[in-house]
Amino acid sequence: MTRDYEEYLKDDNLHINWYPGHMKKTKEMVQNNLKLVDVVIELLDARIPLSSKNPEIDKLAHNKPRVVVLNKSDLSDRAKLNKWISYYQSKGIKAIPVDTLKGSGVNKIVEECKNVTKEKMDALKEKGRKERAIRVMIVGVPNVGKSSLINKLTGRKSTQTGDRPGVTKGKQWVRLKGNLELLDTPGILWPKFEDQKIALNLAFTRAIKDEILDIDTLGLKFIEKMSDIEPEKLKARYKLDSLGQEPLETMEMIGRKRGFILGRNELDYTRIAKTVLNEFREGKLGQITLEVPEDIEEA
Repeated sequence: MTRDYEEYLKDDNLHINWYPGHMKKTKEMVQNNLKLVDVVIELLDARIPLSSKNPEIDKLAHNKPRVVVLNKSDLSDRAKLNKWISYYQSKGIKAIPVDTLKGSGVNKIVEECKNVTKEKMDALKEKGRKERAIRVMIVGVPNVGKSSLINKLTGRKSTQTGDRPGVTKGKQWVRLKGNLELLDTPGILWPKFEDQKIALNLAFTRAIKDEILDIDTLGLKFIEKMSDIEPEKLKARYKLDSLGQEPLETMEMIGRKRGFILGRNELDYTRIAKTVLNEFREGKLGQITLEVPEDIEEA
């Protein structure tokens, strides 16, 4: 490896400043339509509940009942997941772990939406109003599983789903189970990644498209993160007796173990990076949560 490439891989700045026009329009759409809904379902990635939370949501939905849904809980560390559930409970918010692909936990979302709107719906009945569906809005960053959740709540494939951010487009009303009605909006992401750790966590889980990032650097950063929080899982997956003194050394050890070698005995860093990231995203590294509630103070 040349010295220049080594320094390039160690560059701490991913240079992320991504705010497509449709993100801005979506935020305005959410703001304009909040008055139409009774409850906001905030969908987070259970592996990164802090990083996948849009900081605008608290301001936008401050006066609306809220239900937090921790999706991809099957891929997350159970002990850390319970910490997040307890954290939200201390804030007076029910956090529901779900797996939208299998549908586990989805019925609890319907129950909680009824619980948090009971007072309002009872008040409407007392006024002689005709009973109507509970109107909900699901908000979340791209690629957190909104379309999959909607499909499970409707019991049919009603919206586009995909592994890439931004598949859901436009605005639509969807009838859900349990007398719920959904105002669906695309995922929204903030304009600037002021915190590098949050940007990295979003990139690790593919909430940010791989195509706009340097995948080699991202893979190295992920190995660095895993070396810090889950070294044993990293060693077990890649059959390493120990980790390198530096993340780059560990990356090279993984490459040699997997035989990712180009001509002249040079390592294929791009292939190493893609493999490690994909195996994390597919759950092959084990159940992993990249952040805990204590990280909120640091952030």
